[in-house]
Amino acid sequence: MSIPATVVTPPLADQLDIVIPTIRNLDFLEQWRPFFQPYHLIIVQDGDPSRTVRVPEGFDYELYNRNDINRILGPKSSCISFKDSACRCFGFLVSKKKYIFTIDDDCFVAKDPSGQEINALAQHIHNLLTPATPFFFNTLYDPYREGADFVRGYPFSLREGVTTAISHGLWLNIPDYDAPTQLVKPRERNTRYVDLVMTIPKQTLFPMCGMNLGFHRELIGPAMYFGLMGDGQPIGRYDDMWAGWCAKVICDHLSLGVKTGLPYIWHSKASNPFVNLKKEYKGIYWQEDIIPFFQNVTLPKECTTPQKCYIELSKLVKEKLGPIDPYFEKLSDAMVTWIDAWDELNPSTDSAAAATVKVEPSKPK
Repeated sequence: MSIPATVVTPPLADQLDIVIPTIRNLDFLEQWRPFFQPYHLIIVQDGDPSRTVRVPEGFDYELYNRNDINRILGPKSSCISFKDSACRCFGFLVSKKKYIFTIDDDCFVAKDPSGQEINALAQHIHNLLTPATPFFFNTLYDPYREGADFVRGYPFSLREGVTTAISHGLWLNIPDYDAPTQLVKPRERNTRYVDLVMTIPKQTLFPMCGMNLGFHRELIGPAMYFGLMGDGQPIGRYDDMWAGWCAKVICDHLSLGVKTGLPYIWHSKASNPFVNLKKEYKGIYWQEDIIPFFQNVTLPKECTTPQKCYIELSKLVKEKLGPIDPYFEKLSDAMVTWIDAWDELNPSTDSAAAATVKVEPSKPK
């Protein structure tokens, strides 16, 4: 008598949403089907809401366009960027899952040096479910990987690590360069596969890229706001970096970990460097003031939740960065609006008021 094959349940299938911002048909999902099909997708359609976005058959998804965002958030929709991939954070807002993985629609399955296809989502899940070590650097990188451990001299009191809140993945082929670097290295491709995961140390910032990113929504979701970018704004292509700087400062304050390295995806398409330069040029100047600002941020001990941290950070943005350009005053206000929207759609369990906002996508769940 034959024995039925064991059914293998994908990890966190009922606890993780995949968020994809897009302006085009999602044919790229066909390559990801073996890895993504067991999971729920939240698609945030940017641009013209009357356009139909085709999603391959067999995927469980909900789709939101600009009309849905305006209807669900009302006046608070002003905090969600338009004509920019920063709109993805609306998916973070409406998700009810514990974890988020977000990916761009020009990213495909990469292969490791042995030729094996990389399950990027599985690696992000592993990164998030194993501790991080932000307080003391381990020279063998991730001590929780098979075949590694803490090296001699690593304090035993710190070997338990902390909960990982963010898993930042990398890219083969088209590197995530700014416009000036694109212009001087137009043919450069990343072919180096570095087989490591490392915790970014406490009080160290990093340029976060949103095209291959996982995070613990319950622990750091309110800080993963991708700012005001795109249509009507003086800056673009800094959405994920802004979220990364804010989130890293808050992770440091709340003793949470951030990892970078594996997994790799295959980034297929280089964006136009001249278009990018128009979007980036103010940010290139401003970041020389923005980085020292974040390096010197100190949050009060009363800030014990990501929401409280983010509100405090918004005040500091207005006070310290506002004099640079009025944009930062507007951004500070949008940060507060974002938290108001987050709390409205995600009321705390001990809150007396139940959520009254009806969240209905164009394509139902």
